[in-house]
Amino acid sequence: MAFDRFRSASPDLKRALGATMFFGAASGIFLATLNNYLAEVHHLGAEARGWLEFPRELPGFFIMLVVGGLLTVMREARMAAAAMAMTAVGALGLGFLAPTTVPLVVFILIWSLGDHIIFAVEGPIGLQLARGGHEGKRLGQFGGARNLGTIFGVGAVFGLAHAVGDRFDLFYALAACSALVAGVFYLRLTVGRAEPRSRRLVFKKKFGVFYAISALFGVRKQIFLVFGAWVLVEIHGVPVSTIAFLYFLAATIGVVVRPLLGEVIDWLGERVVLSVDELLLLGVCLTYAFASDLLDSPWDLYALYGAYIFDSVLFALRIARTTYLKKIVDDPSEITPTISMGITIDHSVAMTLPILSGWIWATYGFRWVFLLAGAIAVVGFFVCLQIRVPEEPVAHKQPR
Repeated sequence: MAFDRFRSASPDLKRALGATMFFGAASGIFLATLNNYLAEVHHLGAEARGWLEFPRELPGFFIMLVVGGLLTVMREARMAAAAMAMTAVGALGLGFLAPTTVPLVVFILIWSLGDHIIFAVEGPIGLQLARGGHEGKRLGQFGGARNLGTIFGVGAVFGLAHAVGDRFDLFYALAACSALVAGVFYLRLTVGRAEPRSRRLVFKKKFGVFYAISALFGVRKQIFLVFGAWVLVEIHGVPVSTIAFLYFLAATIGVVVRPLLGEVIDWLGERVVLSVDELLLLGVCLTYAFASDLLDSPWDLYALYGAYIFDSVLFALRIARTTYLKKIVDDPSEITPTISMGITIDHSVAMTLPILSGWIWATYGFRWVFLLAGAIAVVGFFVCLQIRVPEEPVAHKQPR
């Protein structure tokens, strides 16, 4: 039945889902291998790993200016295609041209710029392809497509790692190819071409809760992408093939769960979903902090695997920020620049928290990193309780 619905979908929806799937493959390869790549090839410790997040997240800090400038010359779909080209260049550079720290940082910056542009435009593209009242469902479908791509990407990493070992050049060449295919799909999109261009920058007091939630997402992202994985790699010596397998499991679950979570957002609303998400994040933090104290080996590692997969699946709830924003904007053209502003705020946290967390890890131990993150999750719970949406979304109101 799902295949029949896909066959009857509009050409633009098929292209967008195809682009999302191949981008998911490229992103999955990168995220599943990065920590092992940094540890095995460049021999970084926890503190150096924390410092590396500053340049990696730097493009996200300036994304409101980057996207604002690009919106004056191109629409979201072409911006996404350009982002995929940057991602491909960054991947090839990491695989073949980064033997020392300086080129490592340069190519991570290039990769990261492409990645963050996609974060700014994928939501608006999905909303343009959604029917009113079902935005969460549509964005959830895009999340499922991304997870399907991730399955293929990390499955390839898992197979290659077992066949030929940790060949990061092959991993990143495959990621580059996937990104280029995604770029071709994005170039063929026609959605949004006839709409008025977005405003360059949007900053309004009424978006205060959205900005606060964006900052909290910066915390969550660093927990999962950096220090959650680093506990497995640095403390427990988990190899790249196992990390890839965990990504594979999370992505497989996400193919089914992400579209369902999108429908849950439409059903329960963003206030309930995001508040519960913060409580679940608190549980993940406590698992990372105390699993090895409370459980014997290997059950402690299994608990950490479970926390890693669980948080990866719940990561999909970030789409609730986008659906919430659509309900409170005065005009749909504000969505892309406001998301870009949110990403910049997100990265003001994402650039600085890893440095502090790396120092805490090196000085006091890894548990205190996750206790700090857990405390922030509690604050986030009360912030999310402040979410209010109008009965009729502002951007949908018709003039009298």
